[in-house]
Amino acid sequence: MAADNPIVALYPQVSYDAIVLAGGAGRRLGGLDKSGLEVGGRTLLDRAVAACGAARRVVVVGPDRPTSRPVRWAREQPVGGGPVAATAAGLAQTGTDVVVLLAVDTPFVTAATLDRLVAAVAEESVVEPTGPSRTGPGPDGAILVGADGRDQPLVAAYRRAALIERLAELGDPAGIAVSRLVGGLDLVRLPDQEAASMDCDTWDELEHARAWARASGGKGTG
Repeated sequence: MAADNPIVALYPQVSYDAIVLAGGAGRRLGGLDKSGLEVGGRTLLDRAVAACGAARRVVVVGPDRPTSRPVRWAREQPVGGGPVAATAAGLAQTGTDVVVLLAVDTPFVTAATLDRLVAAVAEESVVEPTGPSRTGPGPDGAILVGADGRDQPLVAAYRRAALIERLAELGDPAGIAVSRLVGGLDLVRLPDQEAASMDCDTWDELEHARAWARASGGKGTG
C-alpha cells in the first residue's frame, strides 16, 4: 500500500511528463548508438524509460528504436543540434506543469530519484531529509548534484513554463550549451544518494557502470 511505502510517503506523487534525451552522437564511444548499449542486461534507453515509469507521458528525443514500454518520439532540429534543441523538441510534446529531463546515459537513475526531483519542484515548501529546508514559492527546477559536486542538469525536473520562457529568450537552440538554458533559473540542488549521476560517456565509464551493475545484482532502476 502507498501509505507503507516510505518513498511515496516522503515524496507524494505529482503528475509529470518526462523527456529522455537519446539523440547524442556518442563521439567518445566511437560514434556508436549509446542508447543501445547494455548495462546490467538492459539497454541504456530501456533503463531510462523504466526510471520514468511514473511519468504521465515519456517523450524520447532521438531516432526510433524498440523500447520496453510505449513512448512518444521526437527529433531535434537540426538533427545533432544538441541537448537544448532536443529539449525544445521534447517539450513540444509535453503538457504537465513539471517535466523531467533525463540523459539516456545515466543508467542508475531510479524512479525514486525522479520522485525526489519532481517533489522538490512541485511543493511550495520542501524539506530534504539530508539537507536544509526550503520554504516559499516553488523553484524553477531541481537538479541532482553528483558526489564530485558537479551539477547534473540532465538529471532534473523543471517547471515547464520556466523552460519555455528560457528557450524563447535564447532563440535558435541549436548548439547551445545546457548551462545557458538553466543558468538563469532558480534551482534546488539535491545530493545524489544512489550513484544516479554516474554516466557513460566513455568506454571506461561504461565498463565501470557495468561492473557496478554486476556488483549490485543489476539494480539501478525502478
